[in-house]
Amino acid sequence: MNIFHALIFQFFFFLTFALGAAGNLHAQAIGWEPSPGHTQVPLWPSTIPNARPTTGTETASVETKSPVAGKPWTYVGPVSKPTMTVYSPSGTNTGAAVVVFPGGGYQILAIDLEGTEVCDWLNSRGITCVLLKYRVPGEGRKPKSGPYPDSPEALQDAQRALRLVRFHAAEWHIDPHRIGVLGFSAGGHLVAAASVHYRKRLYPPFDDADRVSCRPDFAVALYPGHLSLEPLTTTLNPDIHITGQTPPTFIVQAEDDPVDNVENSIVYERALHAAGVPVEVHRYAHGGHAFGLRRTAEPITAWPQLVETWLVTIGVLPQ
Repeated sequence: MNIFHALIFQFFFFLTFALGAAGNLHAQAIGWEPSPGHTQVPLWPSTIPNARPTTGTETASVETKSPVAGKPWTYVGPVSKPTMTVYSPSGTNTGAAVVVFPGGGYQILAIDLEGTEVCDWLNSRGITCVLLKYRVPGEGRKPKSGPYPDSPEALQDAQRALRLVRFHAAEWHIDPHRIGVLGFSAGGHLVAAASVHYRKRLYPPFDDADRVSCRPDFAVALYPGHLSLEPLTTTLNPDIHITGQTPPTFIVQAEDDPVDNVENSIVYERALHAAGVPVEVHRYAHGGHAFGLRRTAEPITAWPQLVETWLVTIGVLPQ
């Protein structure tokens, strides 16, 4: 992870949260709970691997000072006890499933903008959504956080979640060969990390679920970060080891993204192409950062329809 990129990221998020903290203390709640009818379950059955202490209690805070598409959004942190919440389609079930990684700079999680709203969309298309609340220390909190390998917790959580989904595939009416990942910003980096770091388990085995593969069958990365080694270069982060076995990937990026510069998606696309991995990329002149699924006048917000078409093309969804 380059220092310049990290400083830019921290500036924008510190600005956002500082503004929010000034007027949103009344909009905080202890912990985060999914909507009625859904239950979040612990990711780990006992001792959490690589557990680090956090200061403070997990809170879900509503950000109103920096709305997206005219609406507030909710972020969660610190997260020291990761969970997963399964959202099953109420109508037609295609058998496909997606594990969703919200973004937030490996500091917080944009739990609705880049989480539950994604699950609503996927469910409407007959896809099971598994929302991962992975470990983050909270904005400005210690211990050190960031991408693998400096802080392996998030990738450990992603590996465990993918194994659990595949292990419970029959129970949850999922095809074990059509399980993908989708993430935003830091979650987009986690998509890339999960796509290449699946051969080696990053934690000791707990149960039979840890005997199954954690390789995603497909991947969707939206405005990903931490992939370019240096700012404004096309040198891939050496911790992302792409091979011909890296899953087919879909990338969405805005050229004017002020947080995760466009070089992150460019360098990742080129590396995937060089390895012979099928990759589809949509870059737009405008769109900024952290737009999620919320529709605006910007053409970039039509990306969910493009993803649906791509999933049909690669055989994940039926014609």
